[in-house]
Amino acid sequence: MNTPDDVSFASALSLLDLFRCKALSPVEATRALLDRAEALQPMLNAFSIIHREGALEAARASEERWRRGAPCGALDGVPTTVKDLMPMRGLPNRRGSRLCADAPPDSEDAPAVARLRESGAVILGKTTSPEFGWKALADSPLTGITRNPWNLDRTPGGSSAGAAAACAAGIGPIHLGSDGGGSIRVPAAFCGIVGLKGTFGRVPFYPPGPLASLSSVGPMARDVPDTALMLKVLMQPDARDPYALPAEGEDYLADIDDGVKGWRIAYGPDLGYARVDRDVAAAAAAAAQQFAALGAEVDEVREVFPSPRDTLLTIWRAGMAFLLSGFPRERLGECDPALVAVAKEGEQVNGAEMIRADIERAVLARRMSQFHQRYDLLLTPMVPVPALPVGQDFNDAATETNWIDWSPFSYPFNLTRQPAASVPCGLSAAGLPIGLQIVGPLYGDARVLRAARAFERTQPQRRPAISAHG
Repeated sequence: MNTPDDVSFASALSLLDLFRCKALSPVEATRALLDRAEALQPMLNAFSIIHREGALEAARASEERWRRGAPCGALDGVPTTVKDLMPMRGLPNRRGSRLCADAPPDSEDAPAVARLRESGAVILGKTTSPEFGWKALADSPLTGITRNPWNLDRTPGGSSAGAAAACAAGIGPIHLGSDGGGSIRVPAAFCGIVGLKGTFGRVPFYPPGPLASLSSVGPMARDVPDTALMLKVLMQPDARDPYALPAEGEDYLADIDDGVKGWRIAYGPDLGYARVDRDVAAAAAAAAQQFAALGAEVDEVREVFPSPRDTLLTIWRAGMAFLLSGFPRERLGECDPALVAVAKEGEQVNGAEMIRADIERAVLARRMSQFHQRYDLLLTPMVPVPALPVGQDFNDAATETNWIDWSPFSYPFNLTRQPAASVPCGLSAAGLPIGLQIVGPLYGDARVLRAARAFERTQPQRRPAISAHG
């Protein structure tokens, strides 16, 4: 490993091998990635905080553990980042909002952040998010616009915006995101990386937010084995989350290369209600055919369920109304105007409508449970369009009124609480990444990762051309 770019695009597993044989130190890796983060920050704006001193301190401690041959955990010395919606001890949680611009440093870590520290990971800093993570785009009143390393005029998506941009640009192999309606998977697709929203409760979540019943914390990485490694660390128990699943002790790397031969897989090109860009449709269809070449039985299906758009919007609007109710009304002019408009709509949602939405999501979940009696997995395009231009909220302003209108494949599986991953499956004619969504049955996280790995191994390596050297 002779150049900074070698470190930049090294996987977590390869870095661990290098630390183990003392061919590279955690300090060397961390310093190279901090330098890259600072060089690319003016272009990408992926970080809300670059934590150089804290990262180097953690890297020096890791270096000493490796020198003694006593790493403290599965990620010892591996650089990572934390989305700026999660508490991280010693740093403020600004949440992309001017309302939180003066937030004091947090006194405790969120569960996933605590697990990263316990495993020895080196946290480079906190990554950008739209205000309170409310949309699948990458701009906020506090931090401005975050850009896509594949094309700086395009959004990396959101709300785990900076995490996806940093990962794709070679600023660390693994990143911590969260997903309440697609916020890991949409930016993973737009940036050509892997993102996993595990089964609801798989990764303990705290503190609860207004969309806690939809949200999951999870890994974002450049390849599937790193994603599996990170998930194994993140899923460890934390008593602060009463909805966390019991620790199952599964090693997601153990059979990750065993393939999908003999599996029954459904491919839903539009789920019966979505409009899909031609390039995206072609790439997703080719990906489905690749699963057949890998030995799976692949059936094309159309309407899997009616669009749950209204169900999601009822919950989403009410959640945003509750969130902003905690701040002085006279300060709401400092917020993203579209967020304020959604919250105002949410003020009109009553209790009966919320109960109806909850029943509708239960019906949807039952329908998917029955679906998975027949099929091991469901494949869909991840996002039906390539990355949108920066500063643009809609793909088609004439027909869309909310960001979920251009992301119809992501939020259904927040409603059903199923595991779902985005894995790169090609490039558009304009050279923008396209993602394939792999959805598994409830608790089928290992199945999703194994399928994602099988597909990933058929694909060429794709990287953006962005350089830290001008």
